[in-house]
Amino acid sequence: MASINPYLTFNGNAEEAFNFYKSVFGGEFVGPGINRFKDQPGCEQMSEADKNKVMHVALPIGPNDLLMASDYVEGMGPGFAHGSDFSIALNPDSPEDARRLFDGLAAGGTVVMDLDKTSWAELFGMLTDKFGIQWMVNYGQGDS
Repeated sequence: MASINPYLTFNGNAEEAFNFYKSVFGGEFVGPGINRFKDQPGCEQMSEADKNKVMHVALPIGPNDLLMASDYVEGMGPGFAHGSDFSIALNPDSPEDARRLFDGLAAGGTVVMDLDKTSWAELFGMLTDKFGIQWMVNYGQGDS
């Protein structure tokens, strides 16, 4: 069964927000902490301001729950707007489940990023379903 976590999108203040959430919930950020766009391959052409934005951060808020986020960068996904600044992140147990869930949710919707290998995951994809809900499907660890 897939785990499910909220994934928030901020307009350049994800780090500030997550330091606040960390002060409220306690704990430490997962993995290496705050990951920035400049640390990912393929982001060399971004502006310096965008390179320093948060690409991913995760904070445990319960024994099995993560609050996750990134900053919005122009041209990546739908434009930033309050009210559509979140996604539901699925973490399936197998590549087959990842494909099944992604394809099922994408039916009648819009694929934002095809389900494929990335530097952080064996499979990752983003979509907006036919009801306007944004989803991320993330399976396994990538090469880096």
